[in-house]
Formats: sequence, C-alpha cells, structure tokens
Amino acid sequence: MVTELERARSAAAAVLDPELPVLTIADLGVLRDVVVEGRRVTVTVTPTYSGCPALEVIERDVARAVRDAGFADVVVRRVLAPAWSTDWLSEEGRRKLLEYGIAPPLPTGQVSVTLSVRCPQCGSPDTSQLSRFGSTACKSLWRCNSCREPFDHVKAI
Repeated sequence: MVTELERARSAAAAVLDPELPVLTIADLGVLRDVVVEGRRVTVTVTPTYSGCPALEVIERDVARAVRDAGFADVVVRRVLAPAWSTDWLSEEGRRKLLEYGIAPPLPTGQVSVTLSVRCPQCGSPDTSQLSRFGSTACKSLWRCNSCREPFDHVKAI
C-alpha cells in the first residue's frame, strides 16, 4: 500500500523542469523534501540559482501536481541554502541530458582547468565553446569540431 507521503513525493518528483523538459525536478536535484503533516503537504525546493526564472513555474506546477494527487492543502517552500550544485543531478538525469543532446556537467571534483566537453551527438572530445551563455543562463553553447553540430552544455556549479 502506498503511503500519503509516497504519493505526495511521487507527484512532486514527477514535475518536469520547464527549461530542461527531459528532466524531472527530482532528476535535477531541485526537489529537496516533502512532508505530510495532517492534511497539509509541504514541498521544499531549491532553485538551480537564486534568479532562476523557471522557479515560479516549478513552484506552481508542483502545487498543482500534489493537489491533483489528492492533497488540497499544499505549500511550496523555496530554500536557498545550501545552494544547489550540479552534483545534485542524479545519474539518471545526467543520462537523460546526454540522450536529449545536452552535454551533462562533470561532477565538480572532476572539472579541470582545460575544459573538454564531449559531444553528445558523436562523443568526440574535440569541441569548442561558442558562447559562455546558451539558451538559458545555466547552459553554455558549444560546437563539435568533428561532426560540426552545435549543442548545449549544462555548466558545472
């Protein structure tokens, strides 16, 4: 039998990130906690960065998903500390990014001074950064020098 906590957590965890729609907020590591106290569900999220414009959409989508799972009293709390890190990305999330055509970040301990990003299309390490800023502030734009395809890379933080 599924508990109320499991049902609430499952509903919140399934919410997709609006900027990286291949990832759930659980994959991304943005979902921090779910607590059921009586009739109230409190969901805690941490943004990828404090100015993330997608956070309001995530908070709204989480509240809706938990309400749709049968909980009328839902509170979504935003917590900024500790700050989110790309190390919070799940292995499943990293795999999904790669399959989606976005180069996932290396774990922070593996970031080198000379950053080489593998092309998510062909796997070549022969890539060049075109712009430090990509389609969103958390990504940079790269091009593979082998297959010549452009791709996004999630910045390690």
